Amino acid sequence: MPVSSPTPASAAPAAPAEPRRPRISLPPFWVQILAGLVLGVLLGWIARSGDVEWLGRTLEEIGGRFVQLLRVAVGPLVFFAIAVSITSLRNVSNAARLAGRTLLWFLATSLIAVAIGIVIGLVTDPGSGTGLTPADGELPESKGSWLDFLTGIIPANVVTPFADLEILQIVFLGAVVGIAALKMGERAQPVITFGETVLELLQKALWWIIRLAPIGTIGLIGRSINEYGWDLLGDYATFTVDVYIGCALVLFGVYPLLLRFAAGVNPVQFFRAAWPALQLAFVSRSSVGTLPVTQKVTERLGVPREYNSFAVPFGATTKMDGCAAIYPALAAIFVAEIFDVSLSVQDYVLIVFVSVIGSAATAGLTGATIMTTLTLSTLDLPLEGVGLLLAIDPILDMMRTATNVAGQAAVPVIVAAREKILNREAYDHATSFDFDEPAAEEQPRRPAEEKVPA
Repeated sequence: MPVSSPTPASAAPAAPAEPRRPRISLPPFWVQILAGLVLGVLLGWIARSGDVEWLGRTLEEIGGRFVQLLRVAVGPLVFFAIAVSITSLRNVSNAARLAGRTLLWFLATSLIAVAIGIVIGLVTDPGSGTGLTPADGELPESKGSWLDFLTGIIPANVVTPFADLEILQIVFLGAVVGIAALKMGERAQPVITFGETVLELLQKALWWIIRLAPIGTIGLIGRSINEYGWDLLGDYATFTVDVYIGCALVLFGVYPLLLRFAAGVNPVQFFRAAWPALQLAFVSRSSVGTLPVTQKVTERLGVPREYNSFAVPFGATTKMDGCAAIYPALAAIFVAEIFDVSLSVQDYVLIVFVSVIGSAATAGLTGATIMTTLTLSTLDLPLEGVGLLLAIDPILDMMRTATNVAGQAAVPVIVAAREKILNREAYDHATSFDFDEPAAEEQPRRPAEEKVPA
């Protein structure tokens, strides 16, 4: 009786595939953020009105840990983003022209923003009728001066800037390394490749932190409500409204007009694609923390990756229309009125100068205290006025940061369009995205020898 040959392994019946577990479908990220805002307000109100000490401490810990996670990633992210962004310019024809045009548009939009802030302050008199007095102010723990700003750029060593999170010094170190790599040419390619890889790893890690933003929102908003309450808004009502109106005019007025008439693109399409970055900026209050999302947004809008890799990190550390233009102008007028100081035309010129030139002092971190003290000290206004503003600062900083990030995304689009390197088909079809998607996926990186035309 013949023995049947064994069935070949290739002919063996395949084992039935295990059924995939259904993935829990989460609501869109903006819904999660909105839910975090509402829940944070509710829990903060309960902690304050019911004097629930443990709840207040819990909210403070949640918000503090979220900000701490962002700050941990900020130093290395800024260093590698700046260094890689400079080396990426080797793939862009006429890179110096692009960099110069980007800087000019940063300055121009800052000039418009500070002018809007001054006009609103002169019309509304935000410091009059508040009931606040000079005795309510106190000196800030940290302050800025032009000497500190100019001399503080150069670090004493390479460790301290990362330990103390001195963003301007980190930017300086990143720029030095990037320029040196460009000068070395092909010999620096291994270092450049290493930097690009590390940057992608950091962005991936930051992407995970960003996904925690709804939880962080609960803590940040809840802590503000618990610590300051609603009575605070009465004293600062005009000032708060002024800041929000000023930012809204820039965000929904100036930028759309520039996109339409300077870039020749549809502004509605810009906001449709930029929505993820704007909502994260509003909650996180950190331009640098929003950096990976802003880069993804601008890539979806058709800005070439090589130019985008330079413009967005550069903007995240220097382009602050909300924190460094609108807000310092209004803050100076507010403090001058509280301390009964009359501002002259020369003082308003100084406000413009500080806002346009000194915006890098804010460095993309939460808050604008350094920029405010720099403005007040330049005008010889009492620095105790900063203490008057610290209580309301978290509420204002959300709108300021959203305005900052919108400008950091809009200017690269404008420059790319005017230099005829914008992918208009990609822009016209750009859509929003959910935060479950990878951080960077849109445009393949060009080979080193292929140049982006300019």
